[in-house]
Amino acid sequence: MTKERLYLYDTTLRDGQQTQGVQFSTEDKTQIAAALDALGVDYIEGGWPGANPTDSAFFDTKPKLAATFTAFGMTKRAGMSAENDDVLAAVLNAGTEAVCLVGKSHDFHVTKALGITLAENTENIAKSMAHMVAQGREALFDAEHFFDGYKANPDYALEAVKAAYEAGARWIVLCDTNGGALPREIYEITKAVIAAGIPGDHLGIHTHNDTEHAVANSLAAIDAGARHIQGTLNGLGERCGNANLTTLIPTLLLKEPYASQFEIGVSKEGLSGLTRASRMLDDILNRVPMRQAAYVGASAFAHKAGLHASAILKDPSTYEHIDPAVVGNERIIPMSNQAGQSNLRKRLSDAGLSVEKGNPALGEILERIKVAEAKGYSYDTAQASFELLAREALGLGATYFDVERYRVISERRRNARGATVVESEAVVTVQLPNGAKTTSFFKNDHADDLSDEGPVNALWQALKSDLGPYQGIIDDVRLVDFKVRITNGGTEAVTRVIIDFEDSKGRHWATVGVSSNIVDASFGALLDALNWKLVHEGTEVARG
Repeated sequence: MTKERLYLYDTTLRDGQQTQGVQFSTEDKTQIAAALDALGVDYIEGGWPGANPTDSAFFDTKPKLAATFTAFGMTKRAGMSAENDDVLAAVLNAGTEAVCLVGKSHDFHVTKALGITLAENTENIAKSMAHMVAQGREALFDAEHFFDGYKANPDYALEAVKAAYEAGARWIVLCDTNGGALPREIYEITKAVIAAGIPGDHLGIHTHNDTEHAVANSLAAIDAGARHIQGTLNGLGERCGNANLTTLIPTLLLKEPYASQFEIGVSKEGLSGLTRASRMLDDILNRVPMRQAAYVGASAFAHKAGLHASAILKDPSTYEHIDPAVVGNERIIPMSNQAGQSNLRKRLSDAGLSVEKGNPALGEILERIKVAEAKGYSYDTAQASFELLAREALGLGATYFDVERYRVISERRRNARGATVVESEAVVTVQLPNGAKTTSFFKNDHADDLSDEGPVNALWQALKSDLGPYQGIIDDVRLVDFKVRITNGGTEAVTRVIIDFEDSKGRHWATVGVSSNIVDASFGALLDALNWKLVHEGTEVARG
């Protein structure tokens, strides 16, 4: 059976940039485009040439892509020719192989937003498409507000898209611009467009996620016959976002009937880079990845309940719809107060600790976890702290140093010049097993715009600045993320701190601390981080 071709169009660099709080630099766009190209999407929309300096600079770089590089713009304005419209000229001057122009297909928007007649709008669409084709470009027409327009005035909505198609547009893209349509509507209206004379292999879909149906609506359009799908990496986009390509791509490759019926540009080998591409985008945006994201989220293949974990150990397909490695993700068996011995033994095994079934220490570890979580601890993501707890219960713990005392001071004041000064300082005294004692001091001192790194940073720098014989081992430890959660409110509030670390060997680990004092909670997590590092370096306890 010959598979039909589906074409994937990524608009992360343009529509994705319309996400609140997102702004790409030219370097960001170059990096993201390279990742999308490696993934295997068919079209990469670079932005709107002339709309802003960043987009213009990106098109000037002329990135070398296997994908069809595409510029975005709008149809010509009424009252001038396509040849003399400077907005169209800027799009053409970008020199891309393809051009995607947005135009109105909803009569309300034509008369109210543009203030022109329906006939003028139809002419603008047709003349713009014809001009792009005459210039040797692959032309795409984004029919803005098409589904709302079709429901309000189907005759005119069809007139608008047929004008673009008859003028030579390669793809007519039906846009659910407000994101309010539902899958059945998308399916029926897409079928109606095909019946009206625009073949499915020239028809595309562009959906927004305002009702959480963007992916479902895209699949509905494919079911109806559309063969071009637009979306963004991680579902970035205006308001609630666009159709999420990190969900659509594996669904099309792995799920029936799509896997058997269609072929896409992303290969099974390329799919293994999906999770990496998703997290790279979040890293560029300095955003915490969504843990519950389908396929690529850190929790997408996490099995917390003991019943689930027990079955997973026998056959992963019992609670996993795909092998996580196929999309470059991994299975996680977190530890929690819902854990059973199956979870526990699997997690211990992952940490290199082999404990036979029925060992009394397993019950002791579970009891310690339950007591700790009752106090506010959480080991779901703080796997390093869990491992240290387990090692202690197994008699494998090691005491490398003991903190005799610490002190932290933060101060905000005006200096002699009237500038705001924020200072944090910390002193830590450590007792080593060989009897040696070290006292370390660190002070943050910044006078501009409250830019002090804070008391936790001061404490961290003091703690790791002089650990005697262990200093060379812990010098490469770096704090990369810091998360705070208040576990209960009121005057008895308890603070949970989870901190992520990495070292020069590429290892990543997370620890947890709990206290009514945020600094003390942080200190507990910092201590666990250094102890875990020393354990995993095979460090011997210093003796006198």
